[in-house]
Amino acid sequence: MSTAPPAPRVIAVVGPTASGKSDLGVFLAQQLGGEVVNADSMQLYRGMDIGTAKLTPRERGGVPHHLLDVWDVTVTANVADYQRLARAEIDRLLAAGRWPILVGGSGLYVRGAIDHLEFPGTDPRVRARLEEELALRGPGALHARLAAADPEAGRAILPSNGRRIVRALEVIEITGKPFTANLPGPDSVYDTVQIGVDVPRPELDERIATRVDRMWDAGLVDEVRALEARGLRDGLTASRALGYQQVLDALAGRCDEQEARDETVRATKRFARRQDSWFRRDPRVHWLSGARQDHGELPERALALLERPVTA
Repeated sequence: MSTAPPAPRVIAVVGPTASGKSDLGVFLAQQLGGEVVNADSMQLYRGMDIGTAKLTPRERGGVPHHLLDVWDVTVTANVADYQRLARAEIDRLLAAGRWPILVGGSGLYVRGAIDHLEFPGTDPRVRARLEEELALRGPGALHARLAAADPEAGRAILPSNGRRIVRALEVIEITGKPFTANLPGPDSVYDTVQIGVDVPRPELDERIATRVDRMWDAGLVDEVRALEARGLRDGLTASRALGYQQVLDALAGRCDEQEARDETVRATKRFARRQDSWFRRDPRVHWLSGARQDHGELPERALALLERPVTA
């Protein structure tokens, strides 16, 4: 007697940048009959290809990828908007009997897609006052205030990310609670398995440096120059993306190209540590080694994990 195939579930492939999430997502989609839903906040932007390590059509291996190239670089990213888009794709795929493979390292975007999260509204007056203060004092001063009011948010948000700092301070002022208090504990909307790709820090640092070199060789500076002509400097989110921010500084004469490259490596390493810390706090993530010596075994180990009765 034949056994019916398992009903599709949501698979979330998470972890720090350069850990190998994208390739694993493609493999799982090919094996399970699934499609990839992007959960990298910067890959949502059209034209931001090289600096975000967006898979080329060939690298996607015939697997449909969704929520890539959705927004112009002038659009300010909004997690609530992403949540709406991601859930529409997930619901559509599940209804069609396809496995949604959510892939990305943007922790809040992943949680927004799969968890019961409601995002507080905005107060235009509070937002305007904080943005004015940001322009006058810079992100460092506001980040120090955020870290004092909500240490966990201070650790999770880069000191240079003025837009997210302003949003966190706005939520604190509106709700009277820490920003992270508005993120409830794990409470999934879907039957989900989260797979974390774990790479030892020295090896991950090496991969990041190599990846940045490849991005430069592939024409990142020309990509940024072209996006600058399309309004990249005016994009509150896109202009702060790793690599893009540094190249914009070089194009503006605030540093030379080698300094921009070196700072991109340093900033990406710092960001990878924050990503890892975010996902480590979620007990639902099943960590699998993506280290060099285990790289060949990672795909099959992930498949084996899905064959067991695990839930997120």
